[in-house]
Amino acid sequence: MAEAEHSGEEIPVPLEQDAQVRDATGPEPLGVVLTPTGSPEVDAALERLADADHLPTDSHVEVYEDVHARLRDALTALDAAPGPPGPRESAATYDDRS
Repeated sequence: MAEAEHSGEEIPVPLEQDAQVRDATGPEPLGVVLTPTGSPEVDAALERLADADHLPTDSHVEVYEDVHARLRDALTALDAAPGPPGPRESAATYDDRS
């Protein structure tokens, strides 16, 4: 079998082989910088996303579902918290105007 001469040009790598190389090296962190929101619950949920950087892709769903549940709980807690009092009803009604 004749060997191909190397001309200095890059030799394209088949997609299957490229995927095997990436799988062998493991996941690469995205390096996303998080900006604090001021809400400890939301910040903790967003920090949980960093766990996906160290997991294989098929395990990301578990992390995303956990983060989604935490954010949903934080929003639900906002709805349950008492808000400012509503406008006071005045003694005069529309019909009592002069």
